[in-house]
Amino acid sequence: MLGGMSTPRRVTVITGTAQGIGRRTAELCAERGDALALLDLQDSPVPHGADALVLRGDLSDEAVVTAHAQAILERFGHVDALVNNAGISFITPAEDTTAAGFRRVLDVNLTAPFLLSRELGRAMLARGQGSVVNVASVAGLLGIADRAAYNASKHGLIGLTRTLAAEWGGRGVRVNAVCPGWVKTEMDEADMGSGAYSDADIQGRVPMGRFASPDDIARAILYLSDGAASPFVNGITLSVDGGWASDGSWDTLRARKR
Repeated sequence: MLGGMSTPRRVTVITGTAQGIGRRTAELCAERGDALALLDLQDSPVPHGADALVLRGDLSDEAVVTAHAQAILERFGHVDALVNNAGISFITPAEDTTAAGFRRVLDVNLTAPFLLSRELGRAMLARGQGSVVNVASVAGLLGIADRAAYNASKHGLIGLTRTLAAEWGGRGVRVNAVCPGWVKTEMDEADMGSGAYSDADIQGRVPMGRFASPDDIARAILYLSDGAASPFVNGITLSVDGGWASDGSWDTLRARKR
């Protein structure tokens, strides 16, 4: 308390909070005392003791996003950080990818983050402060076979991140991206269950020899979302991939260095 006025609570909006990275991010944000808006197609668990607004809906639908943004601002009055984490996977050869499938991935992984950034970004810009963290992927930095739609969506999300950083940074709103490598989540389990890859495929390729955990990614998100921790960080793509995007070794050479 200073001069009879208390500091407003930090309000963080997170998408894809029913599981995985989004759920862990919500837990860590609650631990630091944030009020939360949790957005997903499914009901999201509320971290213990958190002041949270849980909202359901398809975030690629502009009307849903507009309504959610209004509900968030009516409940909390402002937003300090938006974490665009929700996304879907789509593994199929390019020649077999339908236009409908391609568009759906772009809608969820790229259009939805744009819509949320636009709606809540307006409120941040009006206050002259805020942070947007987009959860992209190493697939937004590199080409990975059988993922034309997914890769395109994540490359686009990095482009959106840089553009918004250029537009909004001078008005107090920072925009950054986290690029996870392979993370042990429910999405990974589903993809692996389809036979697309194995644990050994990923562990053999990552210099650190393991998958990321949701906690690994969530802690990077918290750093970028916190204006006190990263006040001059704007427009970056932070790879949290165990060295995946940095290692050009072939398999036998990589194995010899462990």
